[in-house]
Amino acid sequence: MFIHIFGFRWQPAVTESDKSRTADAIRAFAGNIPGLLAVHAGPNLSPRSQGYAFAGLMTFTTREAYEAYTTHPQHLALLTWLIPLIEPVELDFEA
Repeated sequence: MFIHIFGFRWQPAVTESDKSRTADAIRAFAGNIPGLLAVHAGPNLSPRSQGYAFAGLMTFTTREAYEAYTTHPQHLALLTWLIPLIEPVELDFEA
């Protein structure tokens, strides 16, 4: 199993609509990305967030499935509009 964790710091101009769109788009990967077992995403509720206001966790069958996800058209489409809105951090590991 391969775990992908991410957090976003939002850029100052990001709206609540942008945040909702982001969560919806990430959750829409479920059932559409081969090897993706589970996806969870939403506001980060930790008091130790260090400004990372949005978080997510994805579980993949294998590291290879995760690597294929990184170039999947649905993921690439998300990145085209999301990257300008965020300062991301990612944590990946095999479990």
